[in-house]
Amino acid sequence: MADLWASKRDERRREAEPLAVRMRPRTLDEFVGQGQILGPGKLLRRMLDAGAVTSLILYGPPGTGKTTLAEVIASRTKRHFERENAASVGVKRIREIIDEASDRLGRDGRRTILFLDEVHRFTRAQQDVLLADVERGLITLIGATTENPLFAVNAALVSRSTLLRLEPLTEDEIKDVLRRAAADPERGMGRHGVTVLDEALDLWARVCDGDARRALTALEVAVLSLAGEGGVGGAGSGEGLVIDAQVAEESIQRKAVVYDHTGDGHYDAASALIKSVRGGDPDAGLYWLAHMLAAGEDPRFIARRMAILASEDVGNADPQAITLAAAAWTLVERIGMPEARITLAQLVTYLALAPKSNASYTAIGAAMEDVEHGRTAPVPLYLRDPNSSPVAGGSGRGVRTKEAGGETYEYSHDARGGITGQDYLGVEREYYHPTDRGEEAAMRETLEEVRRLRKARRTEGGA
Repeated sequence: MADLWASKRDERRREAEPLAVRMRPRTLDEFVGQGQILGPGKLLRRMLDAGAVTSLILYGPPGTGKTTLAEVIASRTKRHFERENAASVGVKRIREIIDEASDRLGRDGRRTILFLDEVHRFTRAQQDVLLADVERGLITLIGATTENPLFAVNAALVSRSTLLRLEPLTEDEIKDVLRRAAADPERGMGRHGVTVLDEALDLWARVCDGDARRALTALEVAVLSLAGEGGVGGAGSGEGLVIDAQVAEESIQRKAVVYDHTGDGHYDAASALIKSVRGGDPDAGLYWLAHMLAAGEDPRFIARRMAILASEDVGNADPQAITLAAAAWTLVERIGMPEARITLAQLVTYLALAPKSNASYTAIGAAMEDVEHGRTAPVPLYLRDPNSSPVAGGSGRGVRTKEAGGETYEYSHDARGGITGQDYLGVEREYYHPTDRGEEAAMRETLEEVRRLRKARRTEGGA
C-alpha cells in the first residue's frame, strides 16, 4: 500500500535542512570554483567526459565542496551513491555495501560509488575488507579529507587513487554562491524577498576565507534573524528584508582563521613566514606571524623557527641576530601570550632587515658530507692533546710534538697578527665562504689572509 504521507514527510525534512545543504549543486554546471581540476581540458573534467572515473581522494580546506563534488560525480556518471564516515563505519557495514554493490552491478549493470568522509581515519581492518573490490572495479571509492593524503592517508589507498586538491573559493566565487542562494525561491532565501547589499556580500566573501558553507550559514542567519524581528518596516512575512554590512558582520561574528595545526596549514604558514623573513620583507613576515598567532599557534614554535633562521639565513652577516633570537625565545617562554606577540614581532622585523648569509649553513653541510662519506682525516700529531699521546710534551701554551717532517704546533698568540698560517686539518679543504654582506665582509677579508698564509706555507713545504 502506498504511503500517502511520504511526500509530506520528505518536504518537512528538506525544510529542516540548513541553507548550505539545500544549495548544494546538483549538476556540474551549478558547481562553483575548482577550475584547476574541472575546467575545460583539466583532469577531472576529462575523466567525467570520458565516463572513466576511478577512485579519488579529494582533499582541501573545509567548505570547498568535497562532498558536493562526490555527489555530482555520482549523478553525472549515473552511479549509485553510498555515503559513510571513515571514523564510524564498521567492517560489517563495509561488507554490506560490497554485497549490495555486487548485486546491483549484476542485476542492473549499475556501478556504485562509496564516499568516505574523513578518509584519513580509515583503519587497516576496514581497508583490508574494501581494497580488493576497489581494485576489481566493483566499487569506486571517493575519499574526502582536510589533511594532506600523502602524510595522513594509508599508503595502500593513496596508491590506488587519484589525488585531487580543492582550493578555497575566491571572493568572487563566494559572492556568486551567495547571490544564487539569496535569489533562489525554491531552495534558497528568495521567498523572503531579501535584498543583499554589495557591502554585505563583500564582507562575507572576505571573512569566510573561501569557505562557502560558512558564507551560506551567515546568509541564513541574517535572513532568519531579520524575518523573526518583523523585517524592515515591520513586515512579519520577511518581505522587504535588506542586509547591509552591519547585519552581515553580526551574522558571521569573528573571522575563523583556516589553519590545520598538525598538517599543511601549520607547515605552509611557517614556510611563508620563514621565506618572507629570509626575503627581507618585514610586512609579509608580520602578516604571517599574525596569521599563525590568531589561529592559536604555539608562540614557542615560532620562536624556535626564528632562532633556526637566525643562524641559517643571517649567520655571521649579523652575529647579533642569534643573540636576539635566543633572548626572544626565552622571553616568549617566560611572558606568554598576548604580550609575546610584541617580542616575536620585534624579532621578525629585525631578522627580516638584517643582512643575510647562509655561508655557515652551507659550510657545515659540506663538512658533514666529507666526514660521513669521505675518508676520515687523522689529527696531525702536533695538534693532538699532549696528555693523550706518549710522544707529546710541553705546556698548554704550545705543544712541541713533532711530525716526521719536523712540524711543530705554533702558538697563535705569539704570531704576528695572531695568524700562523699553520695547517690544522692535514688535507686541503675550503668549506666556509663568507659573503660580502654585513659583518661577514670583514670576516671574509680575514679568512682570505689566513688562507693566503696557509697556501704560502704549503708551497714552501712542497719546495
